[in-house]
Amino acid sequence: MYLSRFLSIHALWVTVSSVMQPYPLVWGHYDVCKTQIYTEEGKVWDYMACQPESTDMTKYLKVKLDPPDITCGDPPESFCAMGNPYMCNNECDASTPELAHPPELMFDFEGRHPSTFWQSATWKEYPKPLQVNITLSWSKTIELTDNIVITFESGRPDQMILEKSLDYGRTWQPYQYYATDCLDAFHMDPKSVKDLSQHSVLEIICTEEYSTGYSTNSKIIHFEIKDRFAFFAGPRLRNMASLYGQLDTTKKLRDFFTVTDLRIRLLRPAVGEIFVDELHLARYFYAISDIKVRGRCKCNLHATVCVYDNSKLTCECEHNTTGPDCGKCKKNYQGRPWSPGSYLPIPKGTANTCIPSISSIGNCECFGHSNRCSYIDLLNTVICVSCKHNTRGQHCELCRLGYFRNASAQLDDENVCIECYCNPLGSIHDRCNGSGFCECKTGTTGPKCDECLPGNSWHYGCQPNVCDNELLHCQNGGTCHNNVRCLCPAAYTGILCEKLRCEEAGSCGSDSGQGAPPRGSPALLLLTMLLGTASPLVF
Repeated sequence: MYLSRFLSIHALWVTVSSVMQPYPLVWGHYDVCKTQIYTEEGKVWDYMACQPESTDMTKYLKVKLDPPDITCGDPPESFCAMGNPYMCNNECDASTPELAHPPELMFDFEGRHPSTFWQSATWKEYPKPLQVNITLSWSKTIELTDNIVITFESGRPDQMILEKSLDYGRTWQPYQYYATDCLDAFHMDPKSVKDLSQHSVLEIICTEEYSTGYSTNSKIIHFEIKDRFAFFAGPRLRNMASLYGQLDTTKKLRDFFTVTDLRIRLLRPAVGEIFVDELHLARYFYAISDIKVRGRCKCNLHATVCVYDNSKLTCECEHNTTGPDCGKCKKNYQGRPWSPGSYLPIPKGTANTCIPSISSIGNCECFGHSNRCSYIDLLNTVICVSCKHNTRGQHCELCRLGYFRNASAQLDDENVCIECYCNPLGSIHDRCNGSGFCECKTGTTGPKCDECLPGNSWHYGCQPNVCDNELLHCQNGGTCHNNVRCLCPAAYTGILCEKLRCEEAGSCGSDSGQGAPPRGSPALLLLTMLLGTASPLVF
C-alpha cells in the first residue's frame, strides 16, 4: 500500500514539474563523458556523448581589420554625433586614450557610460567606397549556440555581409546579406528568417530588417541561430531531441552552425538619405560598441573541457580520441574506424569510443572514411567501398567532384573535402581545381566566379556593359543606367541614343528642328567601332 501511494505521489510530482518547467526535464546537456556503474563483473565505465558548455567565444578570438589603418585617430580627425549629424565637434585621436577607439573596444565590458566603441575613419575620400573587413579568428573549429549580435554605435550600415570560414580563413562563404535595398545592393529579394522552413533553413538570405539607416534607436544587427534551431526544436526549443537528431544525420546542417572564422564586411555606411551629403562627409563612418558570439569548441562529442593555452583552444579528449577536435583515434586504439559521438538516444547519446587495435584484415586503409573494403581479383588489390565525407578513390584519399582538398586538414579528418561553392550564374560547372578556384564563364572572375571583369557588370551573371562613363558613352544627353542601357531624352532612341526618334516614324523634316547627324560623321564611326568591341572576337 505504501509503495503504491509513493508511486502515485511520484507520478503526480513528475506531471506537475513538467508543466511548471519552461523547458523539458531532460534536455541531454552532455556534460559528462563517462561514469562508473556497478555490474555483475564489478565497477565498469559507462561512456556517453559529451560536449563543452556554451560560453562567450569573444574571449578567445583574434581580430583583424582590413585595411589595417582604417581605425580613426591617426591622424586625429573630427566626426559628427549620431544623434545630431550636423554637430561635428567630436574628436578621434589615437594618441589620447580618452579619445581613441581601437578594435578591442568591440569586445570589452558593456554598460560603461559613456559607452566604448571601435570607430573607422570618416568617408572623407568619397566617392571612393568606405569599406572595412573585420575578421574574427579562433584557430579552432567552434559550434555556434546562440545569435550573433553586433551593436553599432553609429547608424547600422546600408550594406553589409556576414561571412564564415570552415578552413581558417582560406575560403569564405556568405552567411547573410544585410541592406536597405536588397534588390539594388545584391540582386536578391528581401527575406527574413521567418520566411524560411525546415527545408530551406540553410538558404542564404538578404534581409532589410536590420538596415534602417541613420537612427539612434536602431543599433543592433542579428544573425539568428536560435530561430533556425526552432524549426526543428519548436518555438521555445522544447523538442531538442528533434534538433539533435537532425544535427546527427544531416552534416550540412551541422556544418552550417560550425565555423573557424567569421568576417563582417562593411560595404556602405548609414547614409539616411538617397544622396550622400558631400559637404558633411564627417557624418559617415562605422562604429561598433559590441559583438557577441556564443558557442562551444567542436570536440565531436568526445570532450567536456576546452583548454585555452598559449592563445590556442584545444579539446581535452576522452573516449580514446585525440587531435584538436578529438577527430581521430589514439595510437593503439584503432580497432575500428573513428566516429564522432552521437546525440541520440536522449539523454546520454552514444559515445562511439575508440577501441584497442586488433589485427587488420587485409590491407584496408580508408583514412576513417569507410569501414568496408573489397578485394579486386583482377587487379590483386583492395579498394575502399562507400567512401564518406565527400571522398572517393582507392583509399578514400581523393575528393568527390564539386569538392576540393582542405589543405589544413589531415587525410583522416571528416572535413578533408570542402564544397567548391561555385557561383552557378558565373561558373561553367560546379567543379573547382585543387585550390578551390572555379572555372568561370566569359567576363567573370574570382575564386568562386562571383565577380565581373572590367567592361562587364553583374546582372544574373556577368554581362558585357552596354554603356559606361569611360568609353561607351550615351549620346545626345543620354545617361547610362546600371551599365545595361542608356536612358535617352524624349527626342532620341537607339542603344546609345544615337538615333532621332522621328526617323523611325518618318516624320523628320526641315522645319522640325531635328536633324540626323551625317551618316559618315566621326561620332557615328566611333559608335560603330565601340559596339563592335562589345561582342567577343571569333577567330
